Amino acid sequence: MIGTPEIILIVLVVLLLWGGKKVPELMNGLGRGVKSFKDGMNGKDDTPAEEKKDEPKP
Repeated sequence: MIGTPEIILIVLVVLLLWGGKKVPELMNGLGRGVKSFKDGMNGKDDTPAEEKKDEPKP
């Protein structure tokens, strides 16, 4: 298991590599990706209703 010292080390490395200003953007993108993945696993679809009308039904 990953302990507290390892997490602190990982956070420090990330801050050194990307800097403090870029990290929030990276986390935002990561959060969107995880949300999209979860929605896909739950069968939710973000396609607007207009586009759904044009698609043939199986």
